[in-house]
Amino acid sequence: MEEALTVKQKQYLEQPKERISGSEAVVRCLLAEGVDILYGYPGGAIMPVYDELYKYQDKIHHVLTRHEQGATHAAQGYARISGKVGVAMATSGPGATNLITGIADAQIDSTPIVCITGQVASHLLGSDAFQETDIIGISTPVTKWNHQITKASQIPEVIAKAFYIARSGRPGPVLIDITKDAQFEEFDFQYKKCTGVRSYIPVPKIDESKLNTAADLINNAKKPMIVWGQGVILGKAEEELKAVIEKAGIPSAWTIMGASAIPTSHPLNIGMVGMHGNYAPNVLTNQCDVLIAIGMRFDDRVTGKLDEYARQAKVIHFEIDPAEVDKNVKTEVAVLGDSKESLSKLLPLLKPNSHTEWHQKFKDLYAIEFEKVINNDLHPTKEGLTMGEVLNEINKQSKGEAAIVSDVGQHQMIACRYAEFNVSKSSITSGGLGTMGFALPAAIGAKMAAPNREVVAIIGDGGYQMTIQELGTIFQQKTPVKIVVLNNEFLGMVRQWQQLFFDKRYASTEMTNPDFVAIAKGYYIDAKKVTKREELASAVEEMMKSKGAYFLEVCVEKEDNVFPMVPSGASVSDIRLE
Repeated sequence: MEEALTVKQKQYLEQPKERISGSEAVVRCLLAEGVDILYGYPGGAIMPVYDELYKYQDKIHHVLTRHEQGATHAAQGYARISGKVGVAMATSGPGATNLITGIADAQIDSTPIVCITGQVASHLLGSDAFQETDIIGISTPVTKWNHQITKASQIPEVIAKAFYIARSGRPGPVLIDITKDAQFEEFDFQYKKCTGVRSYIPVPKIDESKLNTAADLINNAKKPMIVWGQGVILGKAEEELKAVIEKAGIPSAWTIMGASAIPTSHPLNIGMVGMHGNYAPNVLTNQCDVLIAIGMRFDDRVTGKLDEYARQAKVIHFEIDPAEVDKNVKTEVAVLGDSKESLSKLLPLLKPNSHTEWHQKFKDLYAIEFEKVINNDLHPTKEGLTMGEVLNEINKQSKGEAAIVSDVGQHQMIACRYAEFNVSKSSITSGGLGTMGFALPAAIGAKMAAPNREVVAIIGDGGYQMTIQELGTIFQQKTPVKIVVLNNEFLGMVRQWQQLFFDKRYASTEMTNPDFVAIAKGYYIDAKKVTKREELASAVEEMMKSKGAYFLEVCVEKEDNVFPMVPSGASVSDIRLE
C-alpha cells in the first residue's frame, strides 16, 4: 500500500528542474522518499554523497555505525518496527561486501531496505581498481532488485524505482551502486515518485472463485487450524486475522516471524509452530483436516519432515508471492493476493463456529507441555537461573508492551516462546537466515524508529560478541536501548545439538568470555551482572526504569536445553518434550 506523502516529501517532489550534482541528487531523492534516518559508514567511493549529507544534516540524521553489517541490521530494525523502508549506505569494496549478510537476512525475512554503495569511477570498472568489487554480481542472489548507476541523470529514476520495489508487494532489499564520477557529474534534477514497473505485479488480483472454495473448505471443516506468518504483519492485516479466527473459532498458531500479530493472551492463539514451538500445534498439525496457511512460506523449520507434514489435511494457502505456492507443501487451494484484502473478503463468507471439542485437544496437550517444560522454564526449582525466568521477569516489568529484539540461538527460541506481546511489530528477530549478531544493531534501529516504545534486546554471549562494537553507536547516539545478555558460556544451540546428537562432544562451542559489564561501562553505559535468583527482579526493574541505555548480564545454567524440540529430519508429530 502506497504511503501518504508528507508536506516535506511534496516539497522535494514539486521542485522545478534544477542543475545539481549526482551526490546532491541522491540526498534530494532520499528526502522525497521521506527518509529521516539512515545508517552507514563513509569511505572514498561514497564520499561525495557524505559531503552533501553534511549540508543536509538538519533534515536527515545519519547514524555512524561501527561496522557496515551493523548498518544493514539497524536499517532492518527500523523497517520492521515502523513498516517503512530502512536505508543503509557504504563505500565500495569491503564496505559494500560487509553489507551482504544484512542484505541476505532482509531478503529471506522480507524486510524493505534500500542500500546505497559507492563505486569506483566508471572508466575504472573491471580494472581491479583500489576497493573495486562487483557488488552487483555479489548481491544479485540476495536482493529483490539491484542496479548500477554510471550517469548522474539515472539517479532519480533508479532511486524512485528502488524504494517502490523495496516496499511493494512482498517487501525486500534493494541495492543501488553509484560510480564516483556519477556522484560528481551535474545534471538537470527533478524527482518523480515511482508508481509502477513494467511486468512487475507486486500484488496479484484475488480470484473470487478460489476464495469461495477456501471458505467452503473452512466452513465444512471439523478440525481446522490456522498457521500465520509475517505476511499478516507486512500486510497490516492483524485486525482482519483476528476477526476471521474469532468468527470461525479456529485454533491459530504462528511462525517465528508472525509473532505478535495477535496478542499472546488471545484465547484462540495456541502458540508457536516449528522446531522449538509449542507441543499442541506441532502435534495437531498432523491431525487437523483443514490447514489454513496465511502469509507464511512453509519453511523447513516449520514443516519438519515434508513427506509427513499435514498429509491428512486439505491445505489452503493465502499468499502474496506466487513463487511460494506449492513450493514445499502441495495446496488444495491457493488464494493469491494481499493478506488484508484477502481476509477482508473471506470474513463474510465464513459461518460462525466454535469447534469446542477440537479446542479441548489443544488445551489437553498444553497441560502436558506446561507440566513437563513450561513450568520448569518459568518457575525452576534448580539452583541456577533459567533463560525462561528472565523472560518471565521482563514480562512482569514490561506488561507485554515492550518490543523484543532477539538474536539467534537458544535465547531466541526462549524469547519467542515466552515473551508476552500485546502490540503488533513487537517481535523482531532474524528468522530465515539465523544471523548471529543481528539483535544489537537491530535494536538500535528499532528504538530510533519508535522512540516512545521500550526496546529490549535479548542476546546470547556468542552472538553479542559478533556486533559488540555497536555499543559505540549506542553511546554516540545516546540510544536508550535495553540489552540483556543471557550468558551460559556456550554457543548454546550448537551445544544442545552436540549433547543430543553427537554424544556430548562439545567441539569448539565453549566460550571464554570477557568482563561484559566492564566493556559496557567503557562505553559509559550503565551495567549490572546477575548471578543469583534473588538479584534478578530488582536488576530487571532497575533496567526497565533506566532513562538511558542499560546493559544487563544474566548468568544462566550452562547446559540447559530448549524443549520442546522437533529433531532435524523428524516429523512435527515426533516433537520431544525432553
